[in-house]
Amino acid sequence: MGALLAGAALIGLGLTAGASAADPIKIGIVTKTDANPFFAKMKEGAEAKAKELGVELQSFAGKFDGDNDTQVTAIENLISSGVSGILLAASDTKAITPVVEQARQAGILVIALDTPLDPANAADATFATDNVKAGELIGQWAAKTVKDPSTAKVAFLDAIESQPTVDVARDQGFMKGFGIDVKDPSRYLDEDDKRIVGHFWGNGSEEGGRTGMETLLQKEPDLSVVYTINEPTAAGAYEALKAAGKESGVLITSVDGGCPGVENVKAGVIGATSMQYPLLMASKGVEAIVEFKKSGKKPEPTPGLDFFNTGVTLVTDKPVSGIESITSAEALKKCWG
Repeated sequence: MGALLAGAALIGLGLTAGASAADPIKIGIVTKTDANPFFAKMKEGAEAKAKELGVELQSFAGKFDGDNDTQVTAIENLISSGVSGILLAASDTKAITPVVEQARQAGILVIALDTPLDPANAADATFATDNVKAGELIGQWAAKTVKDPSTAKVAFLDAIESQPTVDVARDQGFMKGFGIDVKDPSRYLDEDDKRIVGHFWGNGSEEGGRTGMETLLQKEPDLSVVYTINEPTAAGAYEALKAAGKESGVLITSVDGGCPGVENVKAGVIGATSMQYPLLMASKGVEAIVEFKKSGKKPEPTPGLDFFNTGVTLVTDKPVSGIESITSAEALKKCWG
């Protein structure tokens, strides 16, 4: 615990209007890993908004995507330190819920960022991309871009075996967009579409994407389309395809819209990606916690949804009719804003 506390980033930024020296507004942010630039941008958004509003921010991250134990310890530390709210991008959306409940019982507002908890109402609110829509956009793009979607061979590079909510939503959204029967929308692996070559859990990392792509290429050398959970995974998949001499014949799709990923769209590594806005998620989360501290008002979801939708945009330099998109040049001006 001591090592974790020592590794936490603490921004002492003064007090908000109406707060006293004895009762400052303190906020914690717990992300999946600092190794993924997506979560680095999320942390950046929280830091900037905390500085603007004059509140204290403590930040923690797992050692890797899927590191639930470190996230649990971080939340326990934040409960002990008396924070008013916690922003959480959970690695294991089910296993994290008992300690989240402890935080809420202590009067702490818990807002899930990017990844809804399981169940979603285990958090007070969720600020996220519509991840089903994000997957659906790249699935639709792939179906309209691949030579013959009815005979395509599709590989899936998912996140982790426990299938956290964001993993399921993007995967199933892609299938819906591509025209694959989803079966149970709350999980994947129950589909019987013969176009599916297989799934591999790449842990959201470049190394995992490379290993997964190598494994699935052994199963089916003539792949047509690759769905990836995020852009580091996509970069690894491309390296494996390139090593096999197949990089020009396979469409790679992804989700995130980070500047490195958009650069990979520009370079032709990724065919299309769905851009999220993690900086906005985190900054809106900080604002919501400050409002809760001042007035007791909890954030409300976007009408018609059970979460606050921070938006999603398709990014590709090979647009198709009927699907709104922006180019990589346009995306580089706003990536992860």
